[in-house]
Order: sequence, then structure tokens, then C-alpha cells
Amino acid sequence: MSEPTGLAGEAERLDAADALAAVRERFVLDDVTYLDGNSLGALPAHVPARVADVVRRQWGELRIRSWEESGWWTAPERIGDRIAPLVGAAAGQVVVGDSTSVNVFKALVAAVRMAREDGDGGPVGTGGTGGTDGAGGPGGPGPVRDEILVDATTFPTDGYIAESAARMTGCTLRPVTPAEVPSVLADRGGRTAAVLLNHVDYRTGRLHDLPALTAAAHQAGAYVVWDLCHSAGALPVGLDEHRVDLAVGCTYKYLNGGPGSPAYLYVRRDLQHRFDSPLPGWNSHAEPFGMRSDYAPASGAVRGRVGTPDILSLLALEAALDVWDEEGVSVAAVRAKSLALTDFFLRCVGAYVPDGRVESVTPAAHAERGSQVALRCDDAGEVMKRLIERGVVGDYRAPDVLRFGFTPLYVGFADVERAARVLARTLAG
Repeated sequence: MSEPTGLAGEAERLDAADALAAVRERFVLDDVTYLDGNSLGALPAHVPARVADVVRRQWGELRIRSWEESGWWTAPERIGDRIAPLVGAAAGQVVVGDSTSVNVFKALVAAVRMAREDGDGGPVGTGGTGGTDGAGGPGGPGPVRDEILVDATTFPTDGYIAESAARMTGCTLRPVTPAEVPSVLADRGGRTAAVLLNHVDYRTGRLHDLPALTAAAHQAGAYVVWDLCHSAGALPVGLDEHRVDLAVGCTYKYLNGGPGSPAYLYVRRDLQHRFDSPLPGWNSHAEPFGMRSDYAPASGAVRGRVGTPDILSLLALEAALDVWDEEGVSVAAVRAKSLALTDFFLRCVGAYVPDGRVESVTPAAHAERGSQVALRCDDAGEVMKRLIERGVVGDYRAPDVLRFGFTPLYVGFADVERAARVLARTLAG
């Protein structure tokens, strides 16, 4: 077993050379080693004052006037445009509001509806064969789009929502692993309407191949919905580059928006006029204050809105995003540090923890790794409880996984080395 001082010294050198080290000062942190940013990001230090202004001045003094004078009404699109570059999207395609679960439902049902509208088997403009006019109109007769593929390893809520969406649309739900998606799509003879996938597996931290899986769905004439909860703000996504149809994600993990902060919905620009939400609300109406009894959808990403936005949480999120802009943080720099942190953590665990006590279930290959490390461990729930008591905060997933999430904006290499050292001491009793 290597001496802790050797790796501790290396951690100091790595922290000294870290281009993102100064960003840590933008967050409220204490002497706890916080490696649970993949569940809830740390508080940006300036957010409380911003929220206080929203409560005391915008709500307390301006009151109803703040919908216009403080920009409340346009906040979902404005903040969506700030998230857009973090997921590789141009402005005008992301709207913020509701929960991830609600947005999964909107996106998945809309995807099925578009697939059936295509008629002859292909999302227009994605390499499929649908719509003879190239503008999304129905084509000739084709296979019945009566299946939804869902990631069999998905976060449970996505599976629940997919099951409900399948019932609502008269589809069969087919759970498959992401690795099986291309072959299943090829075997189903054009019957798949939509595919719901996670960019990063929430248990293992495995990063799935978004470009290849998106292309496979399009080749089969299906629409793809990506859940970005464990990737946005941690690694490049490339929604526009890879012609992703629809995507959703939360903002309280690597985007540090706070507990329960609103999620977002991405609708690719050329699909927006066809996006048929199963939850039409007055906020997405073309004339929201016209109070008409019939629904007419607005243009653009606004179609993804439903009801009155949660302004307090929404504006706390907007303040949290200042860290990215004001510090000039790039997603590429975050990804480089993320990989360095997770590499170093695995090295430290290998050096400090006796052989056989833990097993990494997170892929070693950079192209297959998100921004977390999951370790299989006997009695993992009790081990994590003791780690937290000793000041190392990760989390536990049944039945036997210790999860450690690395948020490069505020996690340093000394944090990583200490976490591995405390883990070894905890396992030793």
C-alpha cells in the first residue's frame, strides 16, 4: 500500500496547477469533502442575496409589476438560452420549467405523435425517409409506429413515465439496454416510434454513446429523447451537433440550481412547429392572456411551457448560472478536470484500499465515463453512513453501490485524496 503522503503531495501539486481552482471560492463550502454533487450541487455564494432581492423587492415591493418589470414572464426562455450552450444548443431551443419527470412525459408523447405523423417511417431532416415535402408533412403509408424503447437501466421515474406514455399512446413499451438499441431497432422493422435514453447511467456513471445511438434511432425512423440529468454541466453533450430531437434534464446537480430547481426541455428548432405537447397550458398558448377556450400553440420552444412558472426557484437557478458566465468556465475545461479527478480518485482507491474490498463499476475508458465513480462494496449503506460521519459525503444506491460525484467547479484533488484515504480507514474498521 502506498504511503498517503505521496499521493497527498501529488494532490497539492495538481490543485496548484488547476485552472478552475479559483471557481471554488464562488461556493459555500466547509471542511466536509462533498462528493454528492451528482445528487445536489453546492450553493453558489451569491445566490442567497439574489433570492432575497427577488423576495423583498421584486415580490415585496413591485409585486404583480414584476411579471413585466423584473422579467418574470420571459424567464423560462431567457434562462433556457443560458443553459443552451452548456448542452451544445443554440438559443431558442431550451425552455425551463416543471420537473424532469413532467418534461420526459411531454417529450416522449410528442415524439410518438411526430413519428406517427411522419407516416412512412422517418423523422424529417434526420436521415429517415419521412415527409415527402421535407417540412414535416405526412408521407405515404408505412409501418405502424407502436413501440417505445426505454433504457432498461434507467432511473425509475423515467421508466414509470415511459410506461404511462405507452399506455396513453397505445404503444408497447420495450425495455432494452442502450447497447441493445441498434440491433433492436433494426429487428423491429420500423415499428419503433420513440427511444428514451439516459446519457449517463445514474448508478454506474457509464456514459452512453449519444451520437451513435441518436443516429441509430434516426436510421430506423424513430425519434430520440435524451435524459441529461447526469451529464449537463459535467461534460459536452452536443445536442445540435448530433441532431438530437428532444432532451430533458434537471438543474440541481452539476448546474447547482438548488433543491427542486426547475428542469428544462430541449426541442430541436426544425421540430418545434410539430411539437404537440400532451400538456397544453395557458403559458404555451399563442395568446396566453386572450383567455380563449380553444388551444392554439405558441411558436418556438415556448410550446414546452405549461402553467405559471415557479419564479423563486427559477430565479435562484438563474443566479447560480452566473458562475459559468462570470468565471468564463467552458464545458471542455470542466470535462478535462472531471476526468482528471475521477482518474486520480481511482488511483487513490487502488493505493489505499486493500484488494478485494471494493470494485469499481464505473468504466475506466474516458469515452464511457461520466463525472462519478461507483464502487461496489459489501454493506455499502452502512459504509456510506460511516463515511458521512467522518466528513466524506457521497451517497448509496441499493443494493451495494457507493456513489461519489465530482463537480469540477468546486471539487479539488485534495478532496479526492482525502475521500479515498477516509474510505480505506472506514473499511478497515
